[in-house]
Amino acid sequence: MNLGEYFDNARGHGVLATADTNAKVNAAMYARPYFTDDKTALFIMAERLTHENLKTNPWATYLFIESGQGYSGKRLYLKKSKEEQNAELLSAICRKCDYSHYDVGNRYIVYFNVENVLPLIGDK
Repeated sequence: MNLGEYFDNARGHGVLATADTNAKVNAAMYARPYFTDDKTALFIMAERLTHENLKTNPWATYLFIESGQGYSGKRLYLKKSKEEQNAELLSAICRKCDYSHYDVGNRYIVYFNVENVLPLIGDK
């Protein structure tokens, strides 16, 4: 199963971790990524700390914990490749999104190269 299929079918919660240029870490809850292929993950971001950190440090880690018992999921090691503001693509990715309950300001589509994928626990 490729990453796009995995994240289309898996249910759970995700955390995206970034750091600024001084290595001060930030972690934030994020929805499942959207994949254009197995090497490119997209996240929708507002103008907040995670997005700010990525302006100076392109590295991030996404930790996805599947719902249910046990410790299943994935760790994605990512490097930002580009970003854009594209209302049409945002709408296509976010067909089920409901941002009406909080102010998100400007939203960006941030592209990441998937550098490595590991299970939630272990290194195999």
